[in-house]
Amino acid sequence: MKQYAYTHQPIYFDFKQTIERFFVEEIPLFRFTGNGNYLILKIKKSDMSTWKLINVLTKATGAREHDIGYGGLKDKSATTIQYLSLPKQFERELVNLTTEKIEILEKTYHKSPIKIGQLKGNRFIIKLYGVTDDAAKMIEIAGLEMVQGGIPNYFGYQRFGEDKLSYLQGKEIAQSGKKLKGSKEKLLVAAYQSHLFNSWLGERVKISHTIATEPAQKAAKSLFYPIELVKVLAAQPQFFKLFLGDMMMSYPSGSLSYLRDMAADAKQFSEHKISPTGLLCGSHTMRSQSDAYHLESPYDDEELSALRGDRRFAWIWPEHFSTRYEPTSRTMELCFTLPKGAYATTFLEEISKKDLQPPSAR
Repeated sequence: MKQYAYTHQPIYFDFKQTIERFFVEEIPLFRFTGNGNYLILKIKKSDMSTWKLINVLTKATGAREHDIGYGGLKDKSATTIQYLSLPKQFERELVNLTTEKIEILEKTYHKSPIKIGQLKGNRFIIKLYGVTDDAAKMIEIAGLEMVQGGIPNYFGYQRFGEDKLSYLQGKEIAQSGKKLKGSKEKLLVAAYQSHLFNSWLGERVKISHTIATEPAQKAAKSLFYPIELVKVLAAQPQFFKLFLGDMMMSYPSGSLSYLRDMAADAKQFSEHKISPTGLLCGSHTMRSQSDAYHLESPYDDEELSALRGDRRFAWIWPEHFSTRYEPTSRTMELCFTLPKGAYATTFLEEISKKDLQPPSAR
């Protein structure tokens, strides 16, 4: 069961991820130059995954799959705006793109293709139904509190398949020692990486709750920690407690460094300047050290070498949060932005305190 960071009571609302209720727009990492050998397309799509969009583009233009660059994957069950690149030579073939699910909003050029991860973040507009007057006030209060305090950066339910068990297949594939075959196996192994990350993050949130809510003596007994350590952790100004050896990263992007000075790093963390990272185990990735390593190692798989590893922010801050409530229809529109790789549904789940995965998919 997911560990939530905030202690407010559950808030009810009706959420469904559909093309009418869920809108997301990419925020590019940089401004495109307007000239170069690569065509940049700003595309609006609905009821279509990024993989399907790429497939449609390859069939229409004759380009190969690896010719098409993109910054991130977007869900099928949404209306999305994202940027893709392809060699300029295929521009004239775009006349063959006839599906009504795709609209090219803008075209420009750039000197290089778009690569995975080249995003600042994503802008979301999400419509909720069944929102009472009281719930609307509570949602706004909770959302604004999370803008200031931040939220755990869990992978969303979309990562784990309809039964939430795709990571088990990924674990089996990862530990087989065989070379991965195709994108499906890569996605399954990535689900296993994500499961380990979420499990580690949930444990860290649980530890932080204990430190924040229990007297030092009781917390030390519950966690089997020395009382001196508990007091040092409790003195940190932010909810999510940092440990020596945590791998910190400049926020919202930047270089990695190990936590050495607890007080100085905790201050920067509370000021949204740096954030701790969690392990996505795999090849060529850095592990944490000292106390943080002992908390991380139960959720590490050193046999996983089929995919490249990485570090992922453990804690993020939603931005530009606003709401619009219609009491007659009991609908509420939420607008906010999140850094790249973050899931809007995890933000909504932190507000509602419930699993929002569709019942049919569970």
